Amino acid sequence: MAKQKISPCLWFDDNAEEAAKFYTSIFPNSKILEVVPYTVETPSNKPIGSVMTVYFELDGHSFLGLNGGDFFKLNPSISFLVVSKSKNEVDELWVKLSEGGKVLMEIGEYPFSQRFGWTADKFGLSWQIMLADDHYPFKHKITPTLMFVGKVCGKAEEAMKFYASIFPDSRVGDIARYPKGTEPEKEGTVMHGAVILGGQEFFAMDSAREHNFTFNEAVSLMITCSGQEEIDYFYDKLSAQPKAEMCGWLKDKYGVSWQLITPDFVKLDKNKKVMEAILKMKRLDLAKLREAYKGK
Repeated sequence: MAKQKISPCLWFDDNAEEAAKFYTSIFPNSKILEVVPYTVETPSNKPIGSVMTVYFELDGHSFLGLNGGDFFKLNPSISFLVVSKSKNEVDELWVKLSEGGKVLMEIGEYPFSQRFGWTADKFGLSWQIMLADDHYPFKHKITPTLMFVGKVCGKAEEAMKFYASIFPDSRVGDIARYPKGTEPEKEGTVMHGAVILGGQEFFAMDSAREHNFTFNEAVSLMITCSGQEEIDYFYDKLSAQPKAEMCGWLKDKYGVSWQLITPDFVKLDKNKKVMEAILKMKRLDLAKLREAYKGK
């Protein structure tokens, strides 16, 4: 797996493997790394032996697809910005990713880009496809983008500073702000901002327009932790809703969902006794998981 501190986890009902095959067929330097079946009964009620998780890479970026059941739906609150070097590539990606999906902003020329479009694909995952220019040195081909709407609208900059204060090798980058006269957007809030977390670039934006969605578990951010000490650190720093803590998942004060995992999580993931232990936990206890792995 690519060495990546934070990796997106995408929640599907039962088509994670189909989605992973679709995405890896579109982006170069992409592959499916591991398919892990269900070994125990879970709240998802998926059959034992059916696909639970799919680990894959898109252009070298790590992703996880999870078949978790019909609990959470993908929405544009977290989308993925794809930066292309040519208009032809933008158009090719647009055709593939928008087919059977829902267009959010038509492909075309905008004040901030000569070629841009925003679409949800046929699985519901949102993509922003943009022609690169000389105005901003994008760090990655694919960048997660968090949109702060509803009750957390106007808090994008606060969140960026908060996240940057938690992760090492982090800082708030460039911020483009809404100017006067862009109502309902509030002047000075974040139109588009960058934040580096653990060496990875993320984008954030505020939107005061009416939206029927907000952050949920359909896209969570997985933090690969070195051990129990780091797991406890991120729990204490990020978790703001104790009731949302479940099986290594947590939710922060903005409603963004996170997961805490270890570098050997794929191995643990495949072990029946480990999965049984995880399902009983709120916060992860690595000592107990290793005991379960050894059959104790």
